[in-house]
Amino acid sequence: MPNTPKDVQKIAADGGAQVVDFKFIDLPGVWQHFSIPVEDLEPDLFEDGLGFDGSSVRGFQQIQESDMLLMPDPDTAFMDPMREAPTLSIICNVEDPLTRQPYSRDPRHIAKKAESFLESSGIADTSYWGPEPEFYIFNDVRYSQSANSGFYSVDSAEGTWNSGREEEGGNLGYKLRHKEGYFPVPPADSMQDIRTKMMLAMKAFDVKIEVHHHEVGTAGQAEIDMRYNSLTAMADSVMYYKYVIRNVAKENGLSVTFMPKPLYGDNGSGMHVHQSLWKGKSNVFFEEGGYASLSETALHYIGGLLKHAPALLAFTNPTTNSYRRLVPGYEAPVNLAYSMRNRSAACRIPMYSQSEAAKRIEFRCPDPSCNPYLAFSAMLMAGLDGVVNKIDPGSAMDKNLYDLPPEELAAVKTTPGSLGDVLNALEDDHEFLLRGDVFTQDVVDTWIEYKRENELDAVNLRPVPYEFYLYYDL
Repeated sequence: MPNTPKDVQKIAADGGAQVVDFKFIDLPGVWQHFSIPVEDLEPDLFEDGLGFDGSSVRGFQQIQESDMLLMPDPDTAFMDPMREAPTLSIICNVEDPLTRQPYSRDPRHIAKKAESFLESSGIADTSYWGPEPEFYIFNDVRYSQSANSGFYSVDSAEGTWNSGREEEGGNLGYKLRHKEGYFPVPPADSMQDIRTKMMLAMKAFDVKIEVHHHEVGTAGQAEIDMRYNSLTAMADSVMYYKYVIRNVAKENGLSVTFMPKPLYGDNGSGMHVHQSLWKGKSNVFFEEGGYASLSETALHYIGGLLKHAPALLAFTNPTTNSYRRLVPGYEAPVNLAYSMRNRSAACRIPMYSQSEAAKRIEFRCPDPSCNPYLAFSAMLMAGLDGVVNKIDPGSAMDKNLYDLPPEELAAVKTTPGSLGDVLNALEDDHEFLLRGDVFTQDVVDTWIEYKRENELDAVNLRPVPYEFYLYYDL
């Protein structure tokens, strides 16, 4: 049963809260917040909202239209174990104070509209999502950029490059070699205890964890998998997940990054996303006897993902760094094909279980730099477009796509190679996102403009260190 404002007051009282923290997400995908004393947590606050300056939030309003409202969602109220003073945390939606309508650029509102559109389509009632965000845990992170200098340096006591380091007071070895982190026991896996702390801390926010383990990369690459949930609820969980993981790391003198490619020469961090559609208690993606026990609806859904992938990646892989990971010829899901069990395809159908409940598809392209509300919504809209228009995904590719002969590989479409390419693709192909007013033209245009001006141009205008190695003596 949904929480009421009175329920939230009781949660605060039972937890001894002294502070209430209100969180909301900006367009790029970072939580923003402000706090009030707990004695000001009155029931009418959930109707009247809290004012804030929308012109100071990335991707939101201009200065002449800055007044906006935060509307707390009582179902997201949890005591926050990360804060020194007992603090109640609440996620908020955003409203326009003049119209009192949900704000079109609020990513959480877009996610809710996507869920409503699915229900109204008659195809299914609910979509379930199971993202697998990967991340690196570092001991030291330094970076700087100025007109005449630019560098980055990350370090990990677990990194293979530290096998000869003397500053450790006696180097004990146990450094994971590149691409050998999946998944030896401690002491080689030196991150077991910190991942366990992260997992246990997430219980306070009702984020259910299925498994945690070391990932392939050296230097503390990790994965902590959440149990599946519906679209908006899972996007909320991804934000709690990032918040908890970063704060637990910091409390232990460590730093976490969700950058897709922070290290050269080792695996990048992806966020494979499992997804399925359900109508009542029936899994719409399941059909006994079909390819990998998939229904025609599921195959058409895959067809939509593959067809719209170039545009879709503008939301699922939205940074210039994303395309340091999605590089052909390496172990990255760049091939726009589908297959059961095959991790070299962009769409994989897991075969661990043959039951109806477990039948789902996994889209392997996304990475954890995305805004989960926008990424999940965009994937759903692409898949539904495939179902409505009966888009044929082609034949399954049940072979290692990395080892295909050149003539066969040439026939397999691949993901675009840069942020600029996917933004251009989104500009040309976004009608599928506008159906049901889920994404608006204003949101698509704002996203493209923001990414081009603040990220793509900013990176393209700056030399990178390796260019000095290549070109300084030309």
